[in-house]
Amino acid sequence: MRSRIRNWGPGLLMVAPSIVVIAVFVYVLIGATVNESLTDRHTAAPAENYVGLENYANLLDDDRFIHSLKNLAVLTVVFVTGTLVLGVLWAFLLEKGVKGEGFFRSAYLFPMAVSFVASGVVWRWLLNSAEGEGAGGLNALFGMAGLDVLQNPWWSHPDWGMAAMAVPAIWQLSGYVMALFLAGFRGIPNELREAARVDGASEAQLYRHVLFPQLSPVALTALIIIGHMSMKMFDLIMAVSGAQYLTEVPAVYMWQALLTNDYAKAAAIAIVLLVVVAVLVVPYLIHNARTERQR
Repeated sequence: MRSRIRNWGPGLLMVAPSIVVIAVFVYVLIGATVNESLTDRHTAAPAENYVGLENYANLLDDDRFIHSLKNLAVLTVVFVTGTLVLGVLWAFLLEKGVKGEGFFRSAYLFPMAVSFVASGVVWRWLLNSAEGEGAGGLNALFGMAGLDVLQNPWWSHPDWGMAAMAVPAIWQLSGYVMALFLAGFRGIPNELREAARVDGASEAQLYRHVLFPQLSPVALTALIIIGHMSMKMFDLIMAVSGAQYLTEVPAVYMWQALLTNDYAKAAAIAIVLLVVVAVLVVPYLIHNARTERQR
């Protein structure tokens, strides 16, 4: 027993501060949020009673909340698909070998270094919804190029505005996905490529049957990271469109609930978002844990 304590005792002392910080600022605060979501605190005054799951039931009957969930689903699908497609394409081109690879790699990764707020301010102008003579941003560029047919209202379109809202996020994070897949390509041993070529595999067959299957863990990691980022997206939307019903997602709705001192509703929305993210992340963590055990 003493030998075991001597073995893991120093290590435990090293990570103890981190454990305490995580316990207090993550799990204790999650518990406080869950507790708040079960109360009747809809004003700045302290809660008087516990109402159980009433706040969650009200959210399911709230057309505005359902609308925000639909917007979030559209944003997530377009954002994840766009970043994965562009990221894999850029990684494939760089992996094939191009002149000035360092320049292109830096150029693709640069947007990731910019905050969502800063890029959102720029994209707010680029996605200006004005058309015709008073157009600005991309619509103005289309007009000068004689491509008036491409002018559109972007994020203010009532049907596919959220798909346009995903464009700035795709621009900003597709380089990150590119870096993940490029590292995955570079981590595959050359022996596998040579063996496939010796067996008569074409380049297309090499990538389809040998290389891309090796990248499934990278794809899963990229999917989890990009997916959970889209579900929590707040700053980019606020920077581009502001708090508007047309582009509202649960994070924005939660913020507006806080502005009106409806703490119970805001807490309930936060827990719903936490559950949605957990549904995506927890299976990934379980998969990683099982993979580590098999090793």
